[in-house]
Amino acid sequence: MHLPFFLRTSLALMAGVVLGATAWATPLLRCEVTYAGSAHVLEATPVTDPYPVPAVDIGGRFWFKPVMVGQGGTVDYVKLYAYLDTRKQPLLIQEAIYQPPFQSSATPYPLTGTQHLYAGPVERELIYSCTLQGVQP
Repeated sequence: MHLPFFLRTSLALMAGVVLGATAWATPLLRCEVTYAGSAHVLEATPVTDPYPVPAVDIGGRFWFKPVMVGQGGTVDYVKLYAYLDTRKQPLLIQEAIYQPPFQSSATPYPLTGTQHLYAGPVERELIYSCTLQGVQP
């Protein structure tokens, strides 16, 4: 069956809108965290309660906790926590807070830039950078 050009074009545009809507389905926060030459990739999706989100051990020296609070494609805020492992209890060395408006993009965009943190008696270095994608306007 041969469809007229305008109908084929309309159907293609509608399919693109439907497929494009799925690209916005879930925002993704992706952080690359490096310590002592070892890189870790941590990903976070929106949560409604930030407290149960676990911190991740980075090389036995640091802990890193990326938290994205929101629902659906909307992000209310992003918080990043970095801790030094003191063997007694973790010591917060940085809390970074990012609030809307966020750039709307289906492709990752740099949220933090490259961050260098130094902590402990011999000033150990933790390096991280995070990108955000899929945030709805």
